Amino acid sequence: MSKENHSYKVHFLPHDREIVVQEGTTVLEAAHEANVYISSICGGMATCGKCKVVVEEGHVESPPTILLSPEELTNNYILACQARVTSNLLISIPPETRIEGGQILLSSEETLGVTAGKIHGLLPGVEYKHDPLVKKIFLELEPPTLDDNLPDYERLKRAIMLKEGISMEALEAGLEILKGLPACLRQNREDRWRITATVAQHGLMQEIIHIELGDTTQAGWGLAVDVGTTTIVTELLNLATGKALDIEATYNSQMKWGEDYIQRIMYAQERNALEDLQKSVIKDINGLLSILLARNHLKSEDIKAITCSGNTAMIHFLLVLDPTLIRKEPYIATANFIPTLKANELGIKIYRHSPLYCLPSVAAYVGGDITGGAMAIGLDQEEVLCLFIDIGTNGEVVLGNKEWMVCCSASAGPSFEGSGVRHGMRASSGAIERLDIAEDLSLSYKIIGNGQPRGICGSGLLDTIAALLRSGAINKSGKLLKGNSPRIRETEEGLEFLIVEAAQSTTGSDMVITQADIQNLIRSKAAIYSAVATLLEAMHLKPSDIQKVYLAGGFGSYLDIRNVITIGMLPEIPTDRIHFVGNSSLAGARLSLLSQEAFARVKDIASKMTYFDLMSNPRYMDEFISANFLPHTNPDEFPSVYQELAAKHPAFR
Repeated sequence: MSKENHSYKVHFLPHDREIVVQEGTTVLEAAHEANVYISSICGGMATCGKCKVVVEEGHVESPPTILLSPEELTNNYILACQARVTSNLLISIPPETRIEGGQILLSSEETLGVTAGKIHGLLPGVEYKHDPLVKKIFLELEPPTLDDNLPDYERLKRAIMLKEGISMEALEAGLEILKGLPACLRQNREDRWRITATVAQHGLMQEIIHIELGDTTQAGWGLAVDVGTTTIVTELLNLATGKALDIEATYNSQMKWGEDYIQRIMYAQERNALEDLQKSVIKDINGLLSILLARNHLKSEDIKAITCSGNTAMIHFLLVLDPTLIRKEPYIATANFIPTLKANELGIKIYRHSPLYCLPSVAAYVGGDITGGAMAIGLDQEEVLCLFIDIGTNGEVVLGNKEWMVCCSASAGPSFEGSGVRHGMRASSGAIERLDIAEDLSLSYKIIGNGQPRGICGSGLLDTIAALLRSGAINKSGKLLKGNSPRIRETEEGLEFLIVEAAQSTTGSDMVITQADIQNLIRSKAAIYSAVATLLEAMHLKPSDIQKVYLAGGFGSYLDIRNVITIGMLPEIPTDRIHFVGNSSLAGARLSLLSQEAFARVKDIASKMTYFDLMSNPRYMDEFISANFLPHTNPDEFPSVYQELAAKHPAFR
């Protein structure tokens, strides 16, 4: 006899959403089906401990875990990824497990426009010709006569050639355009033979994608999209003026399948779920698009082009390209240079013939977000040696100038997003983003939003390490030093440092940083520094040779530079050489859409950038081991830091 298959209701609070699932479904899977977000940095592998929820009513079957404290177990906490439904359930998602009040970096510029026919990059002097990938061209055609009996299509191409200098051989059009052309040219007596043609760059060709009566050249819009692992940002642009009209962002819904893209690749492979991941990101883009359209009184048909930047894996998800080889030796992408596609083929709800352009990648772990960012800051035009870093789960690093560029990807791990840190969290409401420790080990901190703290985000965690080091609470190897302060206390798992007492925390328990947390963060910062050091060594250069450092991305934009240098994540160079450039990935997508010159420059950068595979580089591991100290094993690398710390630590004298 077959076992009876039961189904049960799972109700989620505070979202007030209910779903019916089969017995044995995990609570995390039920949340996915109900479209309820539960933090799960490890993608449900039971390693991060971030998917904690509370069973208010009902029963689950859950294996033992060390990721829940005895106090949490007493209060009916479970790990959603491990607990299986065995009855009707009422599940409460605590604040620390939700995603709300997020601090999403939109753009580093408030306004955009054209000055003397130039589109501005992220830095002074970085400019590109305003010449959109898709443009509207107003044409006043001569009607045919017996002496000039050129067919309508050739007449249209001739007019475009005379006005724009595009050869007739380089112009093409689809069947729909050909069918509608005669009627459009002769439709209205007032505007007869006066039309606007929308022309899109399509590889080496130019495609006529739309024709309409009259002069509508000022009514052309495009969309620039930053398809990030954590967030998706969309920007509405006027193609004719180059002005950014509006911007909107959201968290990437794919996070429910893993907060880093390697976890998502594994999920797609194991569950045959690549299309699910693609539909998720398309739904996010369409949702943002609908908001922008409604707010600006536009229709979906008004959007005539879209550019997308993102890391290599995210572009694979977007296009439903098999990403599995990205994480397997020899780490190969399906394509670095994506041909021009039709956006509606992917499900993006804009004009059906609108092209979609993807910024090119360099390798499996250095994508279009980096090549676009390098173009946006004009890295390939710099005379001096520059360092460009996008710090995240994978810290992409580019070193070079106009003569050469080398790059790599350092697997910093997800600790900057809070994974592997007991009270770590993403930069959202309630996160401690700034922290300082006085000599008596008293604390001061700044919280994102209002209210009590519920965790510490990446910038706050790095501040904590720097502050502990300066105060003498940890030594060069990152070990907590037990002294007279009650903040440093012994537990069964070793020493920990008390940051926030339970009464002042939304979690209902003491907020601490443990010895294991500190070691995880040291390894992450070491990955970034050793990547930089490996590139410098390969090019026979020193940190002092670097004249400019550009930090990109949401995380990088909120860092305290001196603290980052103090712990040894960045080389010790004068802080006035270090610049935040904001969302350079979005800037790359924007500039590419508005300038054919800029898009060509991105392609050139991707072609010329030399990729270093750190995992096969023996020098990298040596550098990594040396960087697993605070700030570094070599005092000569950080002379001013050693001098500052000498007052607290005899080891630094």
